Amino acid sequence: MKVYTYKKCDSCRKATKWLNEQNIPFEEIAIRETPPSITELESMLKAQGSLKPLFNTSGMDYRSMGLKDTLPNLSEQQALTLLNENGNLVKRPFVISDDIHLVGFKQAQWEAAFNRSK
Repeated sequence: MKVYTYKKCDSCRKATKWLNEQNIPFEEIAIRETPPSITELESMLKAQGSLKPLFNTSGMDYRSMGLKDTLPNLSEQQALTLLNENGNLVKRPFVISDDIHLVGFKQAQWEAAFNRSK
């Protein structure tokens, strides 16, 4: 399981702490330096059902690029390419494995997802 995080992100720290407390093994990847691949983003998009949950809408890059207005006009491939090229745009933590697809950290949601995958 890969967990894409940003070291200054509180949600990422809470998520990795929770995973460690649950003894769930994971590979932590710095999202800014190594954003998720197009294949991983496509898989997450399929699991989430739409593009917006994949974007860090509260981030500076999202706002400075005017994506609130631009995103609805982008093709799916253009949006995924943006995410792949700029890890700051990706909602984090971004957790992906064969049977887990999570963005952001909501403990109850994570507990349900990990209980289903056991």
